[in-house]
Amino acid sequence: MRRSAPLLTLLTGLVLGLVLLTLNATTGTRASSSAREASPGQAASRSPAASRSPAASPSGSASPSRSVPANADYAGRTDDDTSAVAVSMRGGRAIAYFCDGRDQESWLKGDVEDDGGMRLTGKNGGVLNGTLEEGRRIRGTVDLNGTRYGFTADKAIKPSGLYRATATVRGALVDSGWVVLPGGGQVGITKRDGRPGPAPRIDPETGAVTIDGERLTARPVTP
Repeated sequence: MRRSAPLLTLLTGLVLGLVLLTLNATTGTRASSSAREASPGQAASRSPAASRSPAASPSGSASPSRSVPANADYAGRTDDDTSAVAVSMRGGRAIAYFCDGRDQESWLKGDVEDDGGMRLTGKNGGVLNGTLEEGRRIRGTVDLNGTRYGFTADKAIKPSGLYRATATVRGALVDSGWVVLPGGGQVGITKRDGRPGPAPRIDPETGAVTIDGERLTARPVTP
């Protein structure tokens, strides 16, 4: 009996140790499982919120298109009745011709503003300032060689308007311009190698003209 007592004590200790070891292993497994089960929830809590789309920038308003005066031709005389003026307008541009039918002339060109105002300039220092009035006429002034001429040019119906012919005739450079007035009147200058003189009449229906014995064709002038 004395020898069996220590043996029982040893067996009891071994059984107790095995029970504690089993409990520790079970508790550790459950704790690990709980930690792993909690991970998806934590990841979900860290998921970023849906990104916001940037606000659309307001579109700029389209700039209004320029309203240019209608294409047309104008012809008339100066206030003192000494000279003639013709203006041809196309697409917001204008070309004009001033001449007295003897030795004073000027070709001028420039832009036409939306309101019909215009300032046309020529190579020889000529300046035309005018205003289109309701599309019916142009009133203004021409400054040339120190003299200012007031003028009124009414809307022209073909064959009235502005004409020009250039060619080499008998070795001379010929440059002619005409203002054909409403009613059939004509004022023009022909330059031969730069020397001005009165221009012969043209046939306004065809533009035919004879200069120094040679048949030429005067054509309408546009910008």
